[in-house]
Parts: sequence; C-alpha cells; structure tokens
Amino acid sequence: MNSTDTDIGILVAHLMREFQRELYEALHAQGFTDITPRHGSIFAYLDADGTRASVLSRRSGVHRQIIGTLIDELENLGYVCRVPDPRDRRAKLVKPTPKGDAQRVAARDIRNAIETRYRGVLGDTAYEALVTSIAALTDAIGAFDDGPVGETV
Repeated sequence: MNSTDTDIGILVAHLMREFQRELYEALHAQGFTDITPRHGSIFAYLDADGTRASVLSRRSGVHRQIIGTLIDELENLGYVCRVPDPRDRRAKLVKPTPKGDAQRVAARDIRNAIETRYRGVLGDTAYEALVTSIAALTDAIGAFDDGPVGETV
C-alpha cells in the first residue's frame, strides 16, 4: 500500500489509525497513560452534561455490552461517573469527572493541532473540501442517523 492507491476504505483506515496513534501518544505524554483508543468510543460521543449508555452505543456503533465494559473501565480509572438522569430517575447518565474533563480538553487541543497540521499540508481550500466531502459522504450513508452528537435521550 502506498499513498497513490485509491481504495478509499484503506486510505481512510490508514488516516484514522495514524490520527489515533498520534492522539494517544500525545495524551500519554500529558499523563493520560491509562486510556487507549478503544476508550474513544466513549470520549468522542460523551456530552459534557452526561449521556446514556444506549446513546453512546448508537453514536459510536459499538455494541451496548462493550460500551458498558468501557464505561466500567473509565469509571474505575476516574474519568467518568454514573449519575441519575434527571428526566428519568430509573436511567443513568455517564458524565465526565474533572479528570475526564481534563482529558477531553487535552484531546481537543491535540486534535486541533493535528487538524492544523493537516490543513498546512493540503492548504485551506483542499482541507475544507476534504472535510466537506467526508461530511457529505457520512450524511449520504446515514452514518449519524442513530444519534448525532448532542442527543442525550
């Protein structure tokens, strides 16, 4: 495989793998050494005011049992906690703790730095076209139909 191959699945997979590698190396360098890319299924889709596990499962496309295991891991590590949902006391929301908030801020800053570098490689016009095209493709295939970020029920 080289950068002249045109299989979009392979290209996107390589880009995602490299993005995750860089993100988690930087997070580990900042002291978040106990998290892995698999925890991204929680962090990437978690609302600041809390999100139900079922919504995290829908948003991430990860089976609910696996999401439950990841939530347990992150709760044991101190990144999230479970609290009653004020709209339905029987349900629980997963909320970031102060440690989880710090990780989210660090990840956002690292992501912004990576994206700024990508923008520098492609130039503003090509970068915006890439992001717009990927967004259009994900919309066209319904990738976010089952719970876009921001939905909490």
